[in-house]
Amino acid sequence: MGDWEFLYEMNKRGYSPQEIADAAGCGVAPWEWESIDIKWIESDLEEGSEDVCADEQQHPFQSRDGFPYSVIEQTEIFHDLVDCAVRHFENTGRYLQVWGELGEIYAEINHGLRRHETHRAGSDGTIDGKRVEVKTISPEKKNNRVLVKRQGDFDQLLIVRIDKDFEFQGKLFERNELKAMSAKFFRGEIKSDADGVE
Repeated sequence: MGDWEFLYEMNKRGYSPQEIADAAGCGVAPWEWESIDIKWIESDLEEGSEDVCADEQQHPFQSRDGFPYSVIEQTEIFHDLVDCAVRHFENTGRYLQVWGELGEIYAEINHGLRRHETHRAGSDGTIDGKRVEVKTISPEKKNNRVLVKRQGDFDQLLIVRIDKDFEFQGKLFERNELKAMSAKFFRGEIKSDADGVE
């Protein structure tokens, strides 16, 4: 959970909400970027590389149904939900069934997922302009495999694994990396070291 503490530090240092959202999308604090050679960046820009974030800069980040979105607030909500799920398990010995929502909030914070409006079929949102389906594996599940409908309107699959210690791991796969299980389903698998698909 400590991976995101730099977002709070950015808030304390006076960074703008857009700068904090950008940092959350890439998972790196701005002061960690200082080692990048400015000449390398300028030469890359001169070669006409496309700015993949241009559309995102024109359209401020919003969560589903157009509600205002704050990465810091969403991160706090995520930590509160995980804490509540842990406390519920410790108190009852049963898991609180909030896995799908936790997986999607994790995807927003850790992978920059922009969720679609509620009840949109085919995919859960976009990451860098690609349609993404998010599947969450709960601690109750014995294996690391998920099935996803082939008819789904998605370019990528993000598998989020939550282990028994409520630690999160995510891996993004291209659609063509998934294994066809039948005419109806693809199978994806996140390995324990987060490498590859089986």
